[in-house]
Amino acid sequence: MQLYNKLSSQENSEIIDKSNQTRFVVSFYKYHLIKNPIIFRNFIFIILNNLDILGRVYVSREGINAQISVPKENYNKFKIELEDISFLQGIRLNLAREHFNKSFLKLKIKIRKKIVSDGLKENQIKLNIKGTYISAKEMNNHIKNKNSVILDVRNHYESEIGHFKNAITPNVDTFRESLPLILNKMKNNKNKNIVMYCTGGIRCEKASAMMKSKGFKNIFHLEGGIIEYAKQVKDQNLENLFLGSNFVFDERRAEKISNHIISNCHQCDKPFEKHTNCANVSCNLLFIQCDSCKSKYNNCCSNKCMDINLLPLNEQKKK
Repeated sequence: MQLYNKLSSQENSEIIDKSNQTRFVVSFYKYHLIKNPIIFRNFIFIILNNLDILGRVYVSREGINAQISVPKENYNKFKIELEDISFLQGIRLNLAREHFNKSFLKLKIKIRKKIVSDGLKENQIKLNIKGTYISAKEMNNHIKNKNSVILDVRNHYESEIGHFKNAITPNVDTFRESLPLILNKMKNNKNKNIVMYCTGGIRCEKASAMMKSKGFKNIFHLEGGIIEYAKQVKDQNLENLFLGSNFVFDERRAEKISNHIISNCHQCDKPFEKHTNCANVSCNLLFIQCDSCKSKYNNCCSNKCMDINLLPLNEQKKK
């Protein structure tokens, strides 16, 4: 029985090209006690693999977190399969605003200690005691309310290309770094409404549970995150109070939410909104690079990295 992806990214890319199929970019998560993550991991792999689904899925004792690419013709079959899993019945699926057939080129399902690394001890917080979900319309009301604090619980490279108006955006590289920083920043705001948001909801759901455990009362978080906010804004013709683009963890890198460009190329300072990884594999820095600098620096973050990247692979390894 096949339980691992046996094709390379290149082979899957060629298959997608030949099939000329349309693929949906979908994300979902669920906090739920999974007693045997290994068995569940293998079970979910078989389901997704049989439907030609690619992507990245994390499974742990605390639940599942998935970002995947689903062939359009298999989307309804995929939803039916999820409905047959008791704890995933009725789960919200976040459909991307912009679909890209090669968002993912492999199916990787990994077992992790946690589906979101938080640095907290086991059972330190109770995920069933969390903040109140709010809609896009309610989010807009909070943004305009002087008694509400809007808190971005994503990393700095995500918020630098897009965030809500008046949001506090912690300068952190990881979610586990943000939790103690959030508590410190919010200690003088216990009487205010603290409204959190993230990409799809998974991080602010955990952060809101942590704040509840620390005695904060008026905790809210945007249901479905920025992805669902953008959908509701469009469907309900609401005012869009998100500035810029939403950072996404696939080959697209960014999904445009508004026409604002609030970030700049890190090399020439030209307004730009998409990140790239430095082509020097020993560097691999994630940074914003415009198309002209991408060409000038050969997809590298500096002249030094560009020089290294031009060397034969064995010379790169030596350096």
